[in-house]
Amino acid sequence: MSAAVLPPLKGIGFESRRTFARIEFEKMLASDIFAGRRFELIDGDLIDKIGQNPPHASSIRRLMKLLARIVAPERILVQSPVDVAMNDRERNLPEPDLAVLLEDKPEFDVRHPCGDELLLVVEVADTSLVTDTTVKRDLYARPGVPEYWVIDLNGRRVIVHAAVSQGIYTQISSLSENELLTLDGHSIAIASLLPGCAT
Repeated sequence: MSAAVLPPLKGIGFESRRTFARIEFEKMLASDIFAGRRFELIDGDLIDKIGQNPPHASSIRRLMKLLARIVAPERILVQSPVDVAMNDRERNLPEPDLAVLLEDKPEFDVRHPCGDELLLVVEVADTSLVTDTTVKRDLYARPGVPEYWVIDLNGRRVIVHAAVSQGIYTQISSLSENELLTLDGHSIAIASLLPGCAT
C-alpha cells in the first residue's frame, strides 16, 4: 500500500497531534469532508491512501486477475474496509488492498466483514512495508484472518503470515519471486504478482 500519515497540525510555536476515534472518522466519511481522497484509520491516525504508483496498481490488478480464477468474483474485496477485533475497533478501520471473503453474505450490505469471515487479506507494500508487517499484521491476526500476504514490491517477494493462534500468526515465511504460493489448493507463481514479469 502507498500511504502516508497526515502531518501534525501546526500551532504557534508547537506541534500537536490529534488522533481520532472510529465514530469520528465515520462521521467525517459520511460528511464527504474527504471528497476525492481516501483514508483509513489505523491506531487513531488518519492514513492518507496516496494515489498508487504504476507498480502498486499493477500488482493489485495482477492479483485480482489470478484470484478471479480461484474464487467467485463477488468474494473479492478491493480496497474495502474490514472489521478488526472488538478491542481494536474504537481506533481502527483498515482498508486492505485486497481481501477474499469465505462467503458473500447479504449482511455485508449493512456491515463490514470481520476477520474470521475472510479467507485472505493482502497488502501491497512499496513505502509501507514496516507498517504492513507489524501494525497491520497484528490488526489482521487478532480477529482471526487465517492468512495475510504482504507483496513487497521493492524486495520482489511475498511475506506470508499463516496459522493464526490466539491472535498471533505462528508461521511467517518470505517467498522469493521464483517460488509458489498456495491458496485454496491452487498454486500462484509469485513472479506473476510482480510488475515486470509476464502473467
